Amino acid sequence: MDDINVDVRPTYPVSWQAAACNGLLRGTMKPISSVLLRHSMSLVVAQRLIAFGGRVPGLLPGMMPTGTTITPDDLGGCPGEWVRGGEELDEGKVVLYLHGGGYFIGSPVTHRPITWRLSMVTRRPVLALDYRQGPVNTLADSLADSLAAYRALLERGHEPEGIILAGDSAGGHLTLATLLSLRDAGLPLPAAGICLSPWTDLSDVPRSANRWADPMLPASRVDWLARQWTAGLDSTDPLVSPVYGDYIGIPPLMIVTGSTEVLRAEAYRVAEQARKADVPVRYEEWNRMPHVFALLADIVPEARLVFGHIRGFVEAVETMESDAAAA
Repeated sequence: MDDINVDVRPTYPVSWQAAACNGLLRGTMKPISSVLLRHSMSLVVAQRLIAFGGRVPGLLPGMMPTGTTITPDDLGGCPGEWVRGGEELDEGKVVLYLHGGGYFIGSPVTHRPITWRLSMVTRRPVLALDYRQGPVNTLADSLADSLAAYRALLERGHEPEGIILAGDSAGGHLTLATLLSLRDAGLPLPAAGICLSPWTDLSDVPRSANRWADPMLPASRVDWLARQWTAGLDSTDPLVSPVYGDYIGIPPLMIVTGSTEVLRAEAYRVAEQARKADVPVRYEEWNRMPHVFALLADIVPEARLVFGHIRGFVEAVETMESDAAAA
């Protein structure tokens, strides 16, 4: 239990690669986001640019080692891809991965630098879901796709204790909303949830922590996006803002953030909420790492190290389950 229910703040000299990436993000991604995230039409433009990049061989998503395989599939009416990071994986187990991108960009293709490594360190295939996104679709549509895919895994014979739910940013939001929905529906829950830089508060509470320190996300544009997706909804509904959720009965969680992220405070609030409900939470805060830094694992050493921490969390969860079964 001590390996799971703990706060971890790794200490290390920040690599020059991380420092360079922070500077590049601050000079490019942050101002571009400030310009683009102002109108629903700009979301469509960004979607098309990212989708184009995914179709150009070699442009996205980075390097994958020999032996990695990608297999398209359709689960519960939602497309996705199976990512296998090597051979001799435990095919009876699976990670259901929900990519980030603010609910308007991103895909299984853009997040392969994460998914193949997740497969490698967990020794199981990863199903990366291509769930519906805005501005055409709603949060409810994204959640429906995630729930349908999880049910399809169960129908195919996967035991819930062999499933891990994971996601980053908006996908971290969707991971938490899915866990809460499964619990409320009385469905069997997966073994654990892993959230990388989760976006958990879509309410109208202004973000002040790290407002200027975040090298990637402009807080005002995150607030703008939240208003787009919550129009006509109760923004404090736990399925809309998981930071307000009741986590009784939820399986162990791992939450990873960077110390300068604008989303850091709300991620930690989820950890506190879950612990109040006696949910073991491994909360990790990495010094000066940007939003979803695991996506930079091809170039940033610290981003590669975090996958070893994920391996340790998964192994601790499996050990806890084995001990409970033997008791």
